[in-house]
Amino acid sequence: MSRAARPGPPGGATPGRIPLPVFLAIAFLSTVAPITTDLYLPSFPQLAADFGVDETGAQLTLTASLVGIGVGQLILGPASDRFGRRRPLIVGAIICCIAGAVAVFSPTLPVLIAARFVQGATGAAGMVIGRAVIADISTGATAARAFSLVMTIGGIAPIAGPVLGGFIAGPLGWRGALVIVFALTVGMLVVALVAIPETHPASRREHFRKRAAEDGSALRDLRSRLFIGNALICAFAFAALMAYVSAAPFLYQDVIGLDPAQFGLAFGANAVALVAATFISSRLAVRWAPRRILTLGLVIMAAAAASFALVALTGMPAGLMALCLPLFLGGFGLVQGNAVAAAITAVPRAAGTASALIGFTQFALAGISTATVGAGSVSLPVSLSIAFGICLAVLLAGFAVSHQAEHGSHAGSVG
Repeated sequence: MSRAARPGPPGGATPGRIPLPVFLAIAFLSTVAPITTDLYLPSFPQLAADFGVDETGAQLTLTASLVGIGVGQLILGPASDRFGRRRPLIVGAIICCIAGAVAVFSPTLPVLIAARFVQGATGAAGMVIGRAVIADISTGATAARAFSLVMTIGGIAPIAGPVLGGFIAGPLGWRGALVIVFALTVGMLVVALVAIPETHPASRREHFRKRAAEDGSALRDLRSRLFIGNALICAFAFAALMAYVSAAPFLYQDVIGLDPAQFGLAFGANAVALVAATFISSRLAVRWAPRRILTLGLVIMAAAAASFALVALTGMPAGLMALCLPLFLGGFGLVQGNAVAAAITAVPRAAGTASALIGFTQFALAGISTATVGAGSVSLPVSLSIAFGICLAVLLAGFAVSHQAEHGSHAGSVG
C-alpha cells in the first residue's frame, strides 16, 4: 500500500522531530478531558445534597462525561481528517468552554448532566486530534516515544484529578471545582489558537473526501492489517486495564484484606508502576525499535496474568495476587504507547479517524469489561483472570496479524 507524502513539521523543524512547544501543547490537550472528568469526584456528596438526589444521580454526571468523550472522538476525529486539525480543535474548545460555563451555573441536575456530556464530547478534541497531529509530523521511534510520553502525562492526569479535587471540595465545593474545570477548558482554547499548527494539508484531505470503496480513498487505509492488528492491541489492552481498575477496590479490600488506607497506597503504587513503565518505554524508544518494546510488554503482561490466574485458581495466599498486578500494569505501560503509534502512523491520511476509532473502541470495551468483571457465580479473582485471559488472547491475535502485515504482506488490506 502506498502512502501519501507527509507534510513537513511546523516551524521549520527537522523532519520527523516534534517541536517542543507543539509537543507540550499536545501533552496539555491530552490531559484536559481526563482531569476534568474526575476533578470534582470528591465533591459528589455535596453535589447530591444540593440537588436532593442519591449517589446514583451524582454519578450520572460522570457517566455523561465519559460517554461524551467516547462519542466526541467518533465525530471530531473524522472531522479533523476532512477539514484539517485546527478548525475542529478550535470549534471543539469553544463549545467546551460554553458547556463548562453552563455546568458551573447549572440550576438543575439534568442541565448539569447535559452540560457534562457536551463538555466531555468537545473536550475529547484535545485527545483525538492531538494524537493525529503526532502521527502527521512523526513516524517510527519518534512517534512511539512521543505517544509514550503523552500517555505518561495523560496517565498522571486522572490520578491527580481526585487528589486535587480533595483539596478543592472543602473550601470551594462542587461548583468551585467546576470553575477550575472551566479554567482548564479556557486554557485548551488558548493552546489550540496559539500553539497547534495545521499539520493536515488540503492535498491530503481530498483523499479522505473520496468514498471508502474508491481507489485512493484514505478510508480504505483503515482496512490495513497493520492498523487493525495494532488497534486490537490498543483496545483490548485498555479493556484489561479497566477490568483491573473496576475490580481493584473489592480485590484488595474484600479478598486480600487491606483496609481503605492500605488499598489507596497499593493502588497508588500500581499507578506509579504504570507511569514509570510508559516513561521507560519513551527512553527505550531511542535505542529499541517500537516493535521490540511492544513485544517485551506483551510478554510481561502475559506472564503476570498467568501468575495471577495460578494464584486465583490454586488457592495460594491471596496476597501473592498483589505482586502480579504491578507487573501487569508495567507491561501495559510498555505496550500501549507503542501500539497506538504503530496503529495511527500506519494510516497517515486518516490519522484523525484512526485515532477516533481507537479511542471509541477503548471506551466501549472498557465499559463491557468493567460491567462483566465480578458478574456470575465465580469468585472475583477468577472472574478477573478470565477477563485478563480473553483480552490477552485478542492482544496476541492482534500482534500476530500486525506482525504478519509488517513482515509479510506489508500492511495488506482486509476485504
